[in-house]
Amino acid sequence: EMCTRMVRPGGRVANVGVHGKPVTLHLEDLWIKNVTITTGLVDTHSTPTLLRMAAAGRLPAAGLVTHTFPLDRMQEAYDVFARAADTGALKVVLGGPRREVVEATA
Repeated sequence: EMCTRMVRPGGRVANVGVHGKPVTLHLEDLWIKNVTITTGLVDTHSTPTLLRMAAAGRLPAAGLVTHTFPLDRMQEAYDVFARAADTGALKVVLGGPRREVVEATA
């Protein structure tokens, strides 16, 4: 709902992923803005680009992470994510401490 309120005239809203509850789209407000809304599951075609952008700090993803678990608590992490409506989980990160990614140069 927030995205549809913020999108500029002629803009696009991509509604990607799985949702835990319904959302109201106010078409009475959107039609005059000539907004395009698309839906679908995650398309892995863009995953390599998104990973490079995240590693380079060009994708502010930290604000999306709601839970972090070490690998030995993977089952708990999946349980938390499966109950996202109850736990408030948006993005769950698995793994050890964060490490800076350094790309090799030729």
